[in-house]
Amino acid sequence: MFPYVMLAILLVRGLTLPGAWQGVVYYLYPDPSRLADLQVWMEACAQVLFSYGVASGTHITLSSYNKVTNNCYRDSVWLCVLNSCTSLVSGFAVFSALGFMAQKQGIPIDKVVTSGPGLAFIAFPQAVAMMPLPQLWAACFFLMLILLGLDTVFAGLETITSSVIDMFPGQMRRPWRREILLIVFCCFTFLLQITLTTQGGVYQFELIDYFGANGICVLFVSLVQCVAVGWAFGAERICDALEDMMGQRPGVFYSLCWRYITPLICTVCLIGFFLDFQPLTTSDGSVYPNWAYILGLAIAISSVVTIPIFALSKIYFTEGSFRQRLLVLWRPVSDPVGPKTKEEHSLNETEMKSLSAPFPDKL
Repeated sequence: MFPYVMLAILLVRGLTLPGAWQGVVYYLYPDPSRLADLQVWMEACAQVLFSYGVASGTHITLSSYNKVTNNCYRDSVWLCVLNSCTSLVSGFAVFSALGFMAQKQGIPIDKVVTSGPGLAFIAFPQAVAMMPLPQLWAACFFLMLILLGLDTVFAGLETITSSVIDMFPGQMRRPWRREILLIVFCCFTFLLQITLTTQGGVYQFELIDYFGANGICVLFVSLVQCVAVGWAFGAERICDALEDMMGQRPGVFYSLCWRYITPLICTVCLIGFFLDFQPLTTSDGSVYPNWAYILGLAIAISSVVTIPIFALSKIYFTEGSFRQRLLVLWRPVSDPVGPKTKEEHSLNETEMKSLSAPFPDKL
């Protein structure tokens, strides 16, 4: 609750600053001409995926600790509502402070500060400095940032450690193996990211943020997940599983999203990213050199390269012809709502030869 308390305090203080309503009007006033800009749609899609933590594995990992009968539909709705409301209220707090800074400096709001670290280290501290006991509120604000960062790191670490333990259960599910893995991983990432604290660290940060943590990687992983869920596992099969879990079957709209709408949006945004590529610039307006783009693409590829590597390795080590391998791998390992015996799950050679139709949705 501490972040929400600080957000409420900053919102109240920001709205009482001179020029705050100028920022609020700028925040709420729509610009229909921007709807024709493909870059706006791509950034909006990437922001939604990044804000909700989609395709990061965090939701899948944390939800695995729930009961089988947990109402995941209700949890998803509440997550979307709370996240959207928090983003909306945060926008009022940010733009009220930007309106005050714009009036104080006598410049347009869009020239005050750009997105990114400037909002956290320029806009909000300006609002905090105008409060009574500014040192106290500044300490509370930056404590909130630290706690939010740690909370995000905890979720990411849990995702990575759970994945490694599930992949190597025989070696990792032993005493102290999990703790050793956490220590090694934390030390490795600490040494890897310590260069961000140098004088040129801000340039490295912007490069990693633009290529590594931006929309292109999340869009690609989201596309792969939609194909895996909607087509490989089967939209109807997952609806059957959810009905067994919650006693309520998802509507047809969700199946359409898993199979068609979401993959189409992700594909269009991915294509648009390369067609409408925007050069990365520093905070002072300088353009990054060409070798930086190569490094950035390497960072982006490194975060998604495991998907084709694992896919190719599975195809290579699976027996049968190339078509038979694809047919076997396209099917889910187990069916939570279908046949339960090992014999019913097996796909013998006779069945594979008789499969001449395209990849089925429900097997």
